Amino acid sequence: MDCQSCREALSARLDGEAEPVAAAETDAHLAQCTACTRWQASAQALTRTIRVRPVGPEPDLVDAVLAAAPPRHTALTPRLALAAVAIVQLWLALAQLLAGATGGHPGHGFSTHLFNEGAAWNLALGIGLLVAAVNAHRASGLLPTLGGFVAVLVAFSVNDLLTGTATATRVVSHLPLLAGLLLLYLVARAHRGQPTPGTPAKHDHDRGHADDSDGDDVAPQPGGRRGRPRHLRPTAHRRAA
Repeated sequence: MDCQSCREALSARLDGEAEPVAAAETDAHLAQCTACTRWQASAQALTRTIRVRPVGPEPDLVDAVLAAAPPRHTALTPRLALAAVAIVQLWLALAQLLAGATGGHPGHGFSTHLFNEGAAWNLALGIGLLVAAVNAHRASGLLPTLGGFVAVLVAFSVNDLLTGTATATRVVSHLPLLAGLLLLYLVARAHRGQPTPGTPAKHDHDRGHADDSDGDDVAPQPGGRRGRPRHLRPTAHRRAA
């Protein structure tokens, strides 16, 4: 056996593959060839270096996992109450629209149009409250709109009561909006800091910057960008001698 055949057999042995020649022939050649013995020792050392490396510290992923999967029952009571208020608001808005359609609202032309606009706006608020009750992460987005509307509505309602242009019954019909604003705030506060579904957790974003600082195990991507760490996998199932 020549040295080339011996080294091919040794390489297959290190990789856990079938040797091209009988193992006894390879061992017999090694016993009398100093060059192949040195080559075997060098190959074994290189294999250990590639397959084995110190275990580095791993980050604690508990907080990231919990943040990515917020509890489904967070603020359950305010959300149920908000859904009930939304249904009441929808019922009032639909009753207002039906009253206008059947001639229950006095006036014609521009005043009728304003009445229909107000009814449509009340209906839209009811839909928004119901959506916020189902998808609580949307509550904070509706909060500024409803807060501004209620503030202006309260000011006009007080003025209309003082001037006698609105009845107490009509003003009381706006109470669901006040309750909805309070419940919307409670739901938004309970879900503050929770990630929006479908977005990466902050921990992953921070870890991405940390990965960019490692230059050894990060594979470069087209355009000069760095990708995710690429770990080496063993090519043999047999332990090196």
